[in-house]
Amino acid sequence: MTSAIRHAEAASRSADTTGKGKGKGGRRIGHALAYLFLGAMIVAQLLPFWLALSAASKPSTDMSSTLVPRLHDIAWDNFTTAITQGGILTAVGNSVIVTVCSTVLVCICGAAAAYPLARRKTRGNKLVSAGIMSLMMVPPLSILVPLYTLMVNTGGVNTRWGIVLVTVAGNLPLAIFLYTAFIKAVPESIDEAGMIDGASRFMIFIRLILPLLKPVTATVVIMTSVGVWNEYALSNYLISDPSKQLIAPRVASFFAMQSSNLGVGAASALIAALPIVIVYLFLQRYFIAGIAAGAEK
Repeated sequence: MTSAIRHAEAASRSADTTGKGKGKGGRRIGHALAYLFLGAMIVAQLLPFWLALSAASKPSTDMSSTLVPRLHDIAWDNFTTAITQGGILTAVGNSVIVTVCSTVLVCICGAAAAYPLARRKTRGNKLVSAGIMSLMMVPPLSILVPLYTLMVNTGGVNTRWGIVLVTVAGNLPLAIFLYTAFIKAVPESIDEAGMIDGASRFMIFIRLILPLLKPVTATVVIMTSVGVWNEYALSNYLISDPSKQLIAPRVASFFAMQSSNLGVGAASALIAALPIVIVYLFLQRYFIAGIAAGAEK
């Protein structure tokens, strides 16, 4: 009997060791697949930039492979042509103005609208929240005809304030949704403490709630600024004046004119992408913190 028990214990230890070995092997395979998938995603994301950089470094007479950039005698004339003939810097300035104004208005209006929606749990507020979520499902181009008619009647065509109002209206529902979800997780005891000290609802929002919204504000800033900066369809219809065009339609029209010279077109695309990439590099840690905070809450 004792011998049988010893054999059973030995077999159990052997099975545990084998299971641990198989578990470690499975984890190694899982880690390898995860790293392989991550590497593939990085390559897929960076490949367009690499191709654009390679094309922008070569003159139109260089017929070498686009995968290999020109390391000597870089064709800086491509960037000069994009700036002088393409008006890329003017379009960048217009996009900066529209993006900054739109992002600021979206953050202010989104946070201000989300606070009462998050704190007052009434049936009316629930209907308003449902309506805001439904607006997120509406494709922007589906309202192009009535929107264009409205902008013509109000004199908003070929104006910066007109495209600012359009982009704010398009990005506001998502901002309100994110702010509302974040404020709901903020303890209401903070509001009660402010009321005990005699603060009004407005002062509670400004002094107590608003400073806590930095993570989600960074998320809204990045998502809104990227969306406005890359806006093409609506701005292409609402702004036809070349001196007021945003960067996306300007690059598209200039690339169409320079279709025989890929280097100049690639240079204009790189100039267009540079400002928003710089903004993201400065705000990426806040963006990640906002996503993590939203997931935790």
